[in-house]
Amino acid sequence: MKPIVGVTVSRYKSRIARAFDWFAVWRAGGKCVFLEPGSTHPREKLDALIIGGGDDIGAELYHSEITLDVRIDPERDVLELELLAYAEEAGLPVLGICRGAQMMNVFYGGTLYSDIRGMPRDKTNIRTILARKIVTLNEGSSIHEIIGKDTIRVNSLHHQAVDKVGEGIIVSGCDRGKFVQALERKDREFFIGVQWHPEFLVFDAHQVELFRSLINAAKRRLKK
Repeated sequence: MKPIVGVTVSRYKSRIARAFDWFAVWRAGGKCVFLEPGSTHPREKLDALIIGGGDDIGAELYHSEITLDVRIDPERDVLELELLAYAEEAGLPVLGICRGAQMMNVFYGGTLYSDIRGMPRDKTNIRTILARKIVTLNEGSSIHEIIGKDTIRVNSLHHQAVDKVGEGIIVSGCDRGKFVQALERKDREFFIGVQWHPEFLVFDAHQVELFRSLINAAKRRLKK
């Protein structure tokens, strides 16, 4: 049977964007189940978890100032924190995408820049769905092993970013402005967050490998 992968999504996410999530999981060999506030799918039946992109994270979760021109979803925040707690307890492999990487950091007590727009370093933050931003991956990190390259080009759709890393979180990739672009934990078989959107880079074999690695980790867990 294909591993069941829960993908958290914004309730405002378009069908087209959801289709990219579904396709990425399906192509990697998994079965995609969308999770949003009000979802009834039992978390006990999940084999892997993707914390997806979308809404901003409520500033109160990382003790920062509230920014008015953002869209937040407190119910989604609660759902994802609960899912991350369950994933830790059950040993589920986890992939965080954009907001998802930030939420993984917040879950372990880390903080965020609530809005990097206007920061001097933001001039390196090209906002594009195309793979134009350069990210350097740290040698020896899990994501470096998966991607197999020192530098990669990725897309960039974020205006929040990781500031202080949470307990046990390791920074495994940064862009030219030194904003965190990838993070992970070494005490979990698969716990990786990326600030970009690999699901949109459908023709990049290195990004596809991220999803395959997640599914393979789920299959190994099922065999135990």
